[in-house]
Amino acid sequence: MYRPKTSDIWPPRYGLGMWAWLFQRISGLVLALYLIGHIWVISFSIAGQGGIRFDSVLETLQKPYVLALELLLFWAVLYHGLNGLRVILIDFGLGIREQHILFWTAMAVALALLSWGIIEAWPYITGTPLI
Repeated sequence: MYRPKTSDIWPPRYGLGMWAWLFQRISGLVLALYLIGHIWVISFSIAGQGGIRFDSVLETLQKPYVLALELLLFWAVLYHGLNGLRVILIDFGLGIREQHILFWTAMAVALALLSWGIIEAWPYITGTPLI
């Protein structure tokens, strides 16, 4: 369906608040799907005889590509949590005029924590220390 470029619902015209809202919903959906998958994997892996199946699942989950995907999960948790704190502050009437500053501050904190997470996870992913 064609939407005129002058419409407010045309994605290139979204403001920062709309993108923050959209990514908040996407990160919440990703976290909910991860939680369902996590519970499913753990519950079915425990059904193995004598823990053999659970050990093989843990062996698979400790592969480098899974650890790298966990960094994406860490990013989703950081974004969702810190943006959620920003929304709570705004709901309480704090920082309403400084929404952009609050958003970029939350994202700077998220980037700093994600950088720390990458530094900590790097040896487990590649086998060599990053620093």
